[in-house]
Amino acid sequence: MSKADNHDLTKERLLDEAEGLFAKKGYDAVSVREITNAASCNLAAVNYHFGNKKNLYLEVFRARWIPRARRLHESFRKSLDAEETASPKAVARALAEAFLVGPMSDEERFSHHQLMIRELGQSTKAFELVADEVMRPFFKRLAGTLQPAMPEGLGKDGLMLNVLSMFAMVLYFNFAREVVTRVTGREYTKAFKAQLVEHVAEFSLSGFGVGEDLH
Repeated sequence: MSKADNHDLTKERLLDEAEGLFAKKGYDAVSVREITNAASCNLAAVNYHFGNKKNLYLEVFRARWIPRARRLHESFRKSLDAEETASPKAVARALAEAFLVGPMSDEERFSHHQLMIRELGQSTKAFELVADEVMRPFFKRLAGTLQPAMPEGLGKDGLMLNVLSMFAMVLYFNFAREVVTRVTGREYTKAFKAQLVEHVAEFSLSGFGVGEDLH
């Protein structure tokens, strides 16, 4: 293995271990030594590859969180393309499918969720990065897709609240799986996920206040 390849592997190990530790404990509770010990490398490796702990944290979002989010968005687009029309119900169904059935493994979903929960508790430049590169563009596209079918006079704020309400429901059913399972007694089987997807679609349609002909 070349020196360059070894450096790349060390960098990837640092990112993997840092992501897991930041997700479990939060930025402030994790030390550089803890990360390098977990990655089986020396303390200087963080400075060599990232400059400092803060830059490593930001790179976890750039190299891990954002690409996962984009995979979800691509899954959403593919699901929506498979629908007959981009109706409000089809948009809600495609969004729910992307998150509930889509490309993330259980381990990825945990890290993805926990990193953002930690970040929301004490926002840093990582949240600005995610907001600028992922959230605003995606919500803008969702709003643009839904807008033609929304009731007249809804307004820009009402449209975005509809988008956020639909998204919040999807996030809850995706990330609060243990709560949903305990309350309903249902495991997240393929059949139950399909049922949840349809529930999100029907509930969103009702909340949007659009007619049955816009399914």
